[in-house]
Amino acid sequence: MTTLIIRNREIVEDNWQVVRAAEDGALPDVGALPAGKLLVPFAYWQANREALAARGKDDLGVWLAPDSEPADVVADFDKVALIAIDFPVFRDGRGYSIARLLRERYGYKGEIRAIGDVLRDQLRFYERCGFNAYALRADKDINDALKAFTEFTVQYQGAFDEPSPLFRRRLAQAGAAA
Repeated sequence: MTTLIIRNREIVEDNWQVVRAAEDGALPDVGALPAGKLLVPFAYWQANREALAARGKDDLGVWLAPDSEPADVVADFDKVALIAIDFPVFRDGRGYSIARLLRERYGYKGEIRAIGDVLRDQLRFYERCGFNAYALRADKDINDALKAFTEFTVQYQGAFDEPSPLFRRRLAQAGAAA
């Protein structure tokens, strides 16, 4: 079965597997990991950096938990193909701040993907914080979710995607028209 995600506002096939701990909390040994592109927990990457790096940058990404420190991954930007941020539950919004820090403070230019409890109503907010890929929860309609990006045409506050708040944009327009 093909898994689909939204990347850069388009529905595309996802060939990444997310490695998560088993119910007992154990993660597989590096040698027991499946072949292909893997998203591993950042702590797992830190503990097994050399063995995982041998897989090659194009086949390896890391995911950050809500309590991860984004500064810790900066030194590894050039060693991973993408960074995912996990949203274990809808009401946990710490990942928004992680994405903004990765983009604005640390200058990360690659893919930032939302994983976990990702819902349609959050997509535009994720994008405004710097996410550009979204793995929706399996029970959600990805085609319907794509519409979330075009429902609002004006954003009042500044964010990653439009740093200037609406009042400043209007002042700039008025000044240019004068």
